[in-house]
Amino acid sequence: MDFFAWMSSPEAWVALAALTAVEIVLGIDNIIFLSILVAKLPVAQQAKARQIGLGLAMGMRILLLLSLSWLLGFTQPLFALLGQAISGRDLILVAGGLFLLAKATLEIHSSLEGEEGAASARAVTSFAAVIVQVVLLDIVFSIDSVLTAVGMANDIPVMILAVVISVGIMLVAASGIHAFIERHPTVKMLALSFLVLVGMALIGEGFDAHIPRGYIYFAMAFSVGVEMLNIRVRRRAVAPVHLRSAYVEDQPPER
Repeated sequence: MDFFAWMSSPEAWVALAALTAVEIVLGIDNIIFLSILVAKLPVAQQAKARQIGLGLAMGMRILLLLSLSWLLGFTQPLFALLGQAISGRDLILVAGGLFLLAKATLEIHSSLEGEEGAASARAVTSFAAVIVQVVLLDIVFSIDSVLTAVGMANDIPVMILAVVISVGIMLVAASGIHAFIERHPTVKMLALSFLVLVGMALIGEGFDAHIPRGYIYFAMAFSVGVEMLNIRVRRRAVAPVHLRSAYVEDQPPER
């Protein structure tokens, strides 16, 4: 198999660009989940955990692409439930969606429940525990990503290159996204709500009720846009207060 034959095909380059863009969009789920999990670790371990998490995501996707015949077997029905054919892919999507729902709900609880929530947030600080959770969700997101890639491109090298480029971009952006989410608690809450929506979408897809992911991304982008406006308004409101305080402090005391 000539892994470089696709380079002479304009259609392959178009597929590479489109597939890379799609992989980056699908990777938003992965980055948000990774950022929230990594925040539980000591600062010195966070960058390493992000690198390992995204590295594992890339490795899993490449392995799945290289074993497409085995992966496509996951789409074959295993049994029927209430008249609905259930495949291995469906089971993985439903399990992943339930895990994401449970994890996001627990994180929302820990963020809102004061001292009790803070104690529960500190409960999971093991590096290994965080990596295990990342791997579990990487499996779900990787299957979703690879099946999307199969539908958009015909060349395995194109799919692999798109995965490598998209993960490289996510690796560069992950640190900034993590820092931004941590600086703004309201954005973190929006991110957790987004994970709840993604979890529901995965469960729906597991039962063949396809929910276009574009609707979820649009809702999230709109919410984040509104929150950015709120952040700017708050900054403008706080700035005059600081100026007035500085002015008062500079005035000589009245006699």
